[in-house]
Amino acid sequence: MPASREDLFAFLSASGISVSTRDHPAVFTVAESTAIHEEIAGGHTKNLFLKDKKGSIFLVVALHDAEIDLKTIHQKIGAQGRVSFGKPDLLMEVLGVEPGSVTPFALFNDREEQRVTAVFDAAMMEVDPLNFHPLENTATTTVTRDGLIAFARACGHEPLIVAVSGN
Repeated sequence: MPASREDLFAFLSASGISVSTRDHPAVFTVAESTAIHEEIAGGHTKNLFLKDKKGSIFLVVALHDAEIDLKTIHQKIGAQGRVSFGKPDLLMEVLGVEPGSVTPFALFNDREEQRVTAVFDAAMMEVDPLNFHPLENTATTTVTRDGLIAFARACGHEPLIVAVSGN
């Protein structure tokens, strides 16, 4: 059973990772979240749930306006051949979230099986703080970039920090 927002917050607190969260109406796309960007300071993001030809799964996290070339990203992230978007049922199975709620905080639901490779765009990691959904798209949680890395590691994931956006 996927973790709840409360489970996530308890884990963050127990891990000594400070966050702040703001509730808002549900947003399903980066375009829908534009108004929230003005209300919440920090880098706003997008998350791509991808899989390669061999079934390896990647969660690519970048700034909301980053341009990512899906035809060449496999070369940057170590995928076997071109990648495609993972299907909603695989997303729920592996990360425990619905489309529109994809977030690096969903690595919390992949602590045991370790099926996902977390990829954080290098340009995003230059911004502090960063904003993500807390497993649901009705809120935004702000965390420092160091807190994000500490969270991923506490979930057993060593994130790849790679320049996936731009040229």
